[in-house]
Amino acid sequence: MQRTRGRAAVRLSDNAGRVRLVDLHQSGSAKVFLPRSHAAAPEIVFLNTAGGLTGGDRMRFDADLGAGVRATATTQTAERIYASTGDVARLDLRLSVGAGGRLDWLPQETILFDRARLARRTEVALAGDAACLWVETLVLGRAAMGEALADVQARDHRVVTRDGRPVLIEPAGISPALLADAGQPAGLDGARALATVALVAPGAEDAVGPLRAALAAADGVRGAVTGWDGKAIMRLMAPDAYPLRKALAGLLPVLRPGPLPRVWQI
Repeated sequence: MQRTRGRAAVRLSDNAGRVRLVDLHQSGSAKVFLPRSHAAAPEIVFLNTAGGLTGGDRMRFDADLGAGVRATATTQTAERIYASTGDVARLDLRLSVGAGGRLDWLPQETILFDRARLARRTEVALAGDAACLWVETLVLGRAAMGEALADVQARDHRVVTRDGRPVLIEPAGISPALLADAGQPAGLDGARALATVALVAPGAEDAVGPLRAALAAADGVRGAVTGWDGKAIMRLMAPDAYPLRKALAGLLPVLRPGPLPRVWQI
């Protein structure tokens, strides 16, 4: 059977205060766009033209920001992980930020279908005082379509390093055993949409108070915020994707200036 292969990579540098495109690579079903924008920070938009991933597919996205560069990266639409005949879909993301730079990695949701098999690894390499805001959202089936998941194997491994040293390691996973206990308070507690928001930056823990205040006013979601040693982490859960996305639209401005990427639709 045909299998998707794709890699998209972009590298930006600062040239006398102006961000310049240094390198761009596209192959297979992976594409990357830099839409025109009047914002101070450019937007990088990744796209999988295959429309989703299934067992045996391989996809990789890279973004490399030079020293002093600030940019937002996202995906054009939600990534769908379809049923597999047994093999695993692999998605790798490698993001690097030079000293004094900042990357806001704000992809749209990853939607899991029943019998999905996914192994995803996200590596963020920060140099010096660089910063990264990172969002990852998982949706367990489409509630509007009456989908209920029972057999999913999804492994998500997230690593952030600063000057080569790990500062945040985030393993996460969805399994049939977890889905079987989805109604338990110690598990998903009925949630079908989950999000992790991480700000890794000098002084990031100062955002904990404002985030908690904003979360208390958010409707339709449950969550918690913690912060330590240059990190602020927020976990969110909701009964469906829409209230979670709406809540994120209100919470992310606490951590970043300006609007959400234009491809986000609320």
